[in-house]
Amino acid sequence: MSTEHKNAGQNMTRAKILIVDDDPDLRKALKLRLRANHYDTVHACDGYSAIAMAQKEHPHLIILDLGLPAGDGYVVLERLQDSDALSSIPVIVLTARDPQTNEERSFQSGATAFFQKPVDNNELLEVIQASLQATSARANRLPS
Repeated sequence: MSTEHKNAGQNMTRAKILIVDDDPDLRKALKLRLRANHYDTVHACDGYSAIAMAQKEHPHLIILDLGLPAGDGYVVLERLQDSDALSSIPVIVLTARDPQTNEERSFQSGATAFFQKPVDNNELLEVIQASLQATSARANRLPS
């Protein structure tokens, strides 16, 4: 198997996504949807464990709620941006908070996409795939 084919398959079918949400039902629903689309998942239920899990698992993408205990989503975004090892991970914000006051702030804090709950699963999957492809393309352009 060529390296190019292997990497393409790894990015498309083996990408690891960290789901950060304090709602266990939402985490389970996202996990099932993502796994059905060939993504591996890990999860965290608060801001503190989100950073610890990101450092441990080095996910390819993070889906992040803003309303979290132990450090809200903005604290998580700030800590991700402050980390050389984690700052390049695309973060999709998925929140019930008002988009008029939170969408722009999310982007300014480093998010790559913003969705308000409830989310259209097909649209979310499209943005996940596009974010992973963009990250992979950037990584392939970097000098070795």
